[in-house]
Amino acid sequence: MSQSPLGRTLIIANPAAHSGKGAAGAEFARHFLTSYSAATDGYELKLTTAMGDARIMAAEAADFDTVVALGGDGVIHEVVNGLMTLSPEVRPALGIIPMGSGNDYARTLGMKINDPEGAFAQLVRGKVKQLEIGHINDVYFMETMSFGLDAAIAADTTKRRANNSSTEGEALFLTSGLKFMAAGSKGYPCTVSFDGEKGIDLQALIMAFQIGPTYGGGFKVCPHAQPDDGLLTVCYNTKVPNIPHLLALFGLARAGKHVNSRIIEERHLKRAEVTFHEPVPVQVDGEELPFAEKFVIEVIPAALSVIVPYCRHAAHR
Repeated sequence: MSQSPLGRTLIIANPAAHSGKGAAGAEFARHFLTSYSAATDGYELKLTTAMGDARIMAAEAADFDTVVALGGDGVIHEVVNGLMTLSPEVRPALGIIPMGSGNDYARTLGMKINDPEGAFAQLVRGKVKQLEIGHINDVYFMETMSFGLDAAIAADTTKRRANNSSTEGEALFLTSGLKFMAAGSKGYPCTVSFDGEKGIDLQALIMAFQIGPTYGGGFKVCPHAQPDDGLLTVCYNTKVPNIPHLLALFGLARAGKHVNSRIIEERHLKRAEVTFHEPVPVQVDGEELPFAEKFVIEVIPAALSVIVPYCRHAAHR
């Protein structure tokens, strides 16, 4: 990267993010970088118009020093997957301007949320850290992937955001949770092996693999996850609770206190193999993933150079 904070910069913006507020964020980005020319060695601003656009734009960004994703977790997910198609030698650094309703990766990094002026100030004054990402089958994820009840909830919240739901963040996750609670309360039969250990049979209600601690707009599903420790963190149920107990665990997850339950396990790992014996909801960074007979989930340590606020030493804890 050059001596300017961001070097040659590509901004990939989703103007539809956060019920259209992404468009205002993109316009602010244009104004900010035009007025504060010392922040970059030149910039380009590209707007997405359809799902998949951000991935393609990022995959063609080898001539840039920094790619800034402006939007929600969905556009950041696409940008990350595009960047990972580039070899490490030419892969730009990643910066984010969070303009979504979930913003879980922004929480992990400590970025200001739905505040483009504040987030740009953090990027310009920030520092680059090498952070891990996750990989499941042929898809990368920067924050979360999960199976089961919570995956159905996450996918539902994404659909509702796309339909311009007036409910946001934790409230959106909670209302979707109540919608799916009864249907998924028996769990999904699977066999899972962590780091090559002997496989264990589970009735998975929740099995979330995390880079950072939160999903669903702030739910601390893996409260001890960190994006720079070279490990994934998984949270899963060892037994199937009754619905009142499940509702209680759901509420406790807002603050990460569900991991104190005797039927919830949280552990760190590098690799997992999961085989489900019937179709199960699957999500990566809030987007639905097609069902497969077998899933291999692994961490890629120090995979991305990510600009984080200068005052933050590591993950958002």
